[in-house]
Amino acid sequence: MASVIKPPNNGLINETAQQYYSGSQNFRGDAGNTAGQKLITTFDTDLYLGNYDPTSSDYSLNNFKIYTSSLGTPGTWSEYTSAYTLANNIVTITGNPGANVFIVVQLKMLTGGKYGNTAAEKAYGEVVEDNYGGYKYLKLNDVVNNFLVGYVGKDKLIPDVKRTDVIFHAKRAMQEFSYDTLKSIKSSELTIPPGLTIVLPQDFVNYVRCSWVDDLGVKHIIYPTNNITISPYYTYLQDDDGIPTTDNFGNDLEGTSITQERWHKANTTLIDNNLTNADISGGIDPDWYGYGYGWGLGTGYGYGQRYGLEPSASQMNGWFNINERENKLSFSSNLANLMIVFEYISDGLAYDLDSRVPKMAEDAMYAYIIYSIISTRINQPEYVVMRLKKEKAAKLRNAKIRLSNIKLDEIVQVMRNKSKWIKN
Repeated sequence: MASVIKPPNNGLINETAQQYYSGSQNFRGDAGNTAGQKLITTFDTDLYLGNYDPTSSDYSLNNFKIYTSSLGTPGTWSEYTSAYTLANNIVTITGNPGANVFIVVQLKMLTGGKYGNTAAEKAYGEVVEDNYGGYKYLKLNDVVNNFLVGYVGKDKLIPDVKRTDVIFHAKRAMQEFSYDTLKSIKSSELTIPPGLTIVLPQDFVNYVRCSWVDDLGVKHIIYPTNNITISPYYTYLQDDDGIPTTDNFGNDLEGTSITQERWHKANTTLIDNNLTNADISGGIDPDWYGYGYGWGLGTGYGYGQRYGLEPSASQMNGWFNINERENKLSFSSNLANLMIVFEYISDGLAYDLDSRVPKMAEDAMYAYIIYSIISTRINQPEYVVMRLKKEKAAKLRNAKIRLSNIKLDEIVQVMRNKSKWIKN
């Protein structure tokens, strides 16, 4: 029989199965229909209230909805839109909800939940989905609290330390781990506009890969071409003598990049050399970018057989480059209006102290904080600092191995695939 999540019983799981899977929690109004009844929610997700009134512009900021029913059966629920307040995840009903009325607090989810009768009443959002799989993580705030309990105090390695110092070093550990160890990779699904540029995500640190997605949902990798073209950081306006011009305040005047403009208008077939007979009959020189005909003609000059091809551009998936001046992604013209998935690295600290740390890296996090605190204090024995440095490196290495998630069966499958004969 398959196991299920049981009700919380002083273990590490705090939510019921209903709260976790459906994002809902049930309550019952009292028989006296008194005002000021309190709904004490126990979600792992904090509730946020913009406004209780659906006609208010702040109502869309709510991450939950409230429904009531006199029977508690499907199809009898209606959204509760009378006045209520929120403090410390406790909802207080201002008025009288009804005697013995059934009440449910529903976090927003992709399906909208099962309590609204119309699309407007349903609780559409991604609050519930953002909480899925959260058991494998610790909040950064919990890491700080655990560190203070386990490593700070009398007769411990760190007799005393300010909480603010621990928070600082914990954040630095989070940043450093995110680049190489935690693999905190985010992905955004975007459509390339006719202008061929997309603004970098707000929490962008570095890119991982970029791919366009076909009708089957299969991704095709797009390669960067910063070695072929460039997005100049400065584009000064010049006078007839070639001298940069300035405004009335003595500041240099800048215009749009001519290089970028030419790159956006470029005929991609002149770069990837994937020429067809129609291209040649239309006047394109087959020897424009190489030696002999392109690899699309079937003339014997096949793909990869010409010397000097640029690998990033000698393919049909298109390409992109990062415009460091404008902090935008610029794409080749053949990718216009296509949907892409942009994968990038964030440092895990873009928003608040609720940033999540994988439990497999928890020990490495503590080791990093200990070393950072001790190594920055004066009059510390060098042998102690070096020992802590080695422990930090060893635990970080263990965290990388754990998070690599290598499975023996997957390795075997790869080796078997490599041993297959290629058949016509």
